[in-house]
Amino acid sequence: MSDLYDHGTGHVLVERPADGVLQITINRPERYNALLMPMFEEMSRIWADVERDDETRVVVVTGAGKAFCTGMDVREPDPTLEQALAMLESERKRVSAMLRIEKPIISAINGPAVGYGLSTALLADISIVAEDAVLMEGHTKVGVTAGDHAALIWPLLVGMAKTKYYVLTSEKLTGTEAERIGLVSLAVPREQVLPRALEVATQLAQGPQQALRFTKRALNTWLTDALPQHELSGALEILDFAGADYLEARQAFREKRPANFPSARTAGTSAN
Repeated sequence: MSDLYDHGTGHVLVERPADGVLQITINRPERYNALLMPMFEEMSRIWADVERDDETRVVVVTGAGKAFCTGMDVREPDPTLEQALAMLESERKRVSAMLRIEKPIISAINGPAVGYGLSTALLADISIVAEDAVLMEGHTKVGVTAGDHAALIWPLLVGMAKTKYYVLTSEKLTGTEAERIGLVSLAVPREQVLPRALEVATQLAQGPQQALRFTKRALNTWLTDALPQHELSGALEILDFAGADYLEARQAFREKRPANFPSARTAGTSAN
């Protein structure tokens, strides 16, 4: 593998399983591939690497072990303002790059995908999910605006009614249900997820590259035209990181108890 993808952490692996196909694997299986703070920047930079990599015609992104990616690791310290702003910029670049790259991206969603993980999965051009995988948008559950991707892509995939239901409630759905409502491209048995994704990737890598890339470019104007919505939701999410609801959600998770959101308390009601 070229030094192009050598970011030195071992938390993001790359390999070439077939001619023209690059496989990116998020690699923290012991934590369900939850991201440490430096991994946000790494996952942003890797798409710039893909764009300038002449050997890669199609990308498959997946997770190591039993999960795809469950978002930011809650054991990480609460982000400082500087870290939150850096994360906002990394996210802006990541989303823009995934939409700008003309090479097809396929997500092999082998297990739970939450928050950032679901964002990466759904921003792919083709999403192949395990039938029993658990998907959850999740941001509002921890007291922050759904800023990774939901305002950008969910309404186009499933319509506004389904979007508001799943994004506001943070309700979980299975891969089978996600396929039924049109959130993902295809649901298959878990053991078939990566093989099916690689099969599709190999097929595309052997196809007419200019036609495929121009088609993706044309289709993605629906999304690139909506990037200001994404940037607004991302900025609002960063504001929420400084809020009492987010801090309470993080503490409640660590203490394994339900969150008692300050903004939901009526005047004169104390926390119990």
